[in-house]
Amino acid sequence: MGFVKGSRAAFGVGAGEHGDVPDLLWDDVKCFFDPDLMGSLPDVRVPDASVEDWQTVLDLVEARGWKCRYSEGETVLPVPRAKAVLSRPRGAECPNLRVRPTAGVLAIFRFRDHDEIDFDVDLRELQGQERLDAFCEFLREIGRSVGKPVLMDPEGDHGHAVLGFEVEADRVVLLIQPPLRYPPPAGARGRCRL
Repeated sequence: MGFVKGSRAAFGVGAGEHGDVPDLLWDDVKCFFDPDLMGSLPDVRVPDASVEDWQTVLDLVEARGWKCRYSEGETVLPVPRAKAVLSRPRGAECPNLRVRPTAGVLAIFRFRDHDEIDFDVDLRELQGQERLDAFCEFLREIGRSVGKPVLMDPEGDHGHAVLGFEVEADRVVLLIQPPLRYPPPAGARGRCRL
């Protein structure tokens, strides 16, 4: 199926890649998409990456025709090669690449280091099964292209992934069990420390 910008046809969303079964079910994982528990911008990462992996992701964005905008500070520029953006001088402003693989899914890539692909997603946009399926497909696309896991940590809680694309399973899986009590009791707000 061809890609149409802003179309769910970009991923064939609604059915997972495993016989019409989604990778994750919204009712099972909605706590991990609650901005009050996870922070509104959880950290998504590909550990043990390389400059070549970064370039693979940039090539994927271009090949899929995903809407994107690269900027350094307030200046919007053409998307550079990974080697160029990752070799900027120390202390230079951290550039970002805003990618919309489909309507309702925004990923903001930050070029902080060559050895970890790092991006944020906005959980306020990722609500419901349809958006979850699109997000899972996005993680699968990235993970398959680089042949590495893609992990989602609560905002500011690096190294404590709750879900991610697992290469061996070729799908997005839970990495921890959801809390037994969700939603949390009234007044129990704050970041998820699972």
